[in-house]
Amino acid sequence: MQALRTIFFPSINDAASRRMIMTLVVVMCLIPILNLVFPEDSFFHVGSNTIILLGKYFCYAILAISLDLVWGYCGILSLGHGAFFALGGYAMGMYLVRQYGIEIEATGQIIPEFMIAMGLSELPWFWYGFDNFWFALLMVVLAPGVLAYLFGYFAFKSRVPGVDLSIITQALTFALMQGFRLGEFGFGGTNGLTAFREILGFDITSDVTRLVLLMTTIVVLILALIFSKFISKSKAGRVLISVRDAEQKTRFIGYRVEHYKLFIFVVSAGLAGIAGALFVTQVGIINPDEFSPLNSIEIVIWVAIGGRATIYGAIIGAVLVNYAKTVFTGLFPEFWVFLLGGLFVVSTLFFPKGIAGMFSNAKLQAFVESVKTTVFSKNDDKKGEV
Repeated sequence: MQALRTIFFPSINDAASRRMIMTLVVVMCLIPILNLVFPEDSFFHVGSNTIILLGKYFCYAILAISLDLVWGYCGILSLGHGAFFALGGYAMGMYLVRQYGIEIEATGQIIPEFMIAMGLSELPWFWYGFDNFWFALLMVVLAPGVLAYLFGYFAFKSRVPGVDLSIITQALTFALMQGFRLGEFGFGGTNGLTAFREILGFDITSDVTRLVLLMTTIVVLILALIFSKFISKSKAGRVLISVRDAEQKTRFIGYRVEHYKLFIFVVSAGLAGIAGALFVTQVGIINPDEFSPLNSIEIVIWVAIGGRATIYGAIIGAVLVNYAKTVFTGLFPEFWVFLLGGLFVVSTLFFPKGIAGMFSNAKLQAFVESVKTTVFSKNDDKKGEV
């Protein structure tokens, strides 16, 4: 058993992460059976809407991992990670939109239908190449990665302090949201990109395609977990933790702190872009609202509730909070924001290590043992009285 763990999970040396991976594998094997084998009127049937929701949750889990890398392991509280997520989504959305369109006789170009409605008669230069899937896949990682590199290079080189950096990242995503809302940008304005039909020649709205996309998302989530754990356990990861806990000392002993920060920031942005691309294929729309600063703040709450610097805790937080959002926005939509804020406050005050920390908290375990002892002792006393 130990040999198998070494082969398949070389960078996973904690039991909780291995259990998370095995849980995701079980879900990946179980969902197709519940969807294809059981009839629609069966209690065990997993319908198309549930598959879309699960795909959405797992995309958010990948996004949460990307933030946990920079915040949990390096101490960079980014309040603009929604921008990288949205850029990856737009890159994939551009490919999906270019699978169909209207041919312009004057230029011979086939341009998306929404551009005709917006009065454009020529394909903007930055849309070139997006009719090719592999080019779009490259841009899913490259677009947010380049933005993160340019932003991080100047911010980290200037040694912008933590609070100021958080505010600047939020300003960045707000500026992008306002820019993408303009029709002149050629991204569909406030409506964004939607009405997708095909991906790699397959009907994107068919149940089978949605199931395959969900399976793909789970595989990417598992790989993201393993990759993130590999980084955290590597020498670079140990330096990042040192930067988080004692940046000045790390700088004093000779490490180029800016380089390590820039490295993890770019990696995190690329991972967020992949999450956005997978999100778009399953939800079927991408618009400027995904750049909203509130979305970036929600990502922070997922990670805080799940547990910082654990990776698997970020997955737990993203899935549980978004499931709660789905339930409570349907039942009590006006109270959801207050509930979310309350969860964050309670988690910060009483469970600073999040849900993941609860299970490894010695005090909690001692409390549970004391409760068990009290209950069993009372039962024994009752039995003695009888």
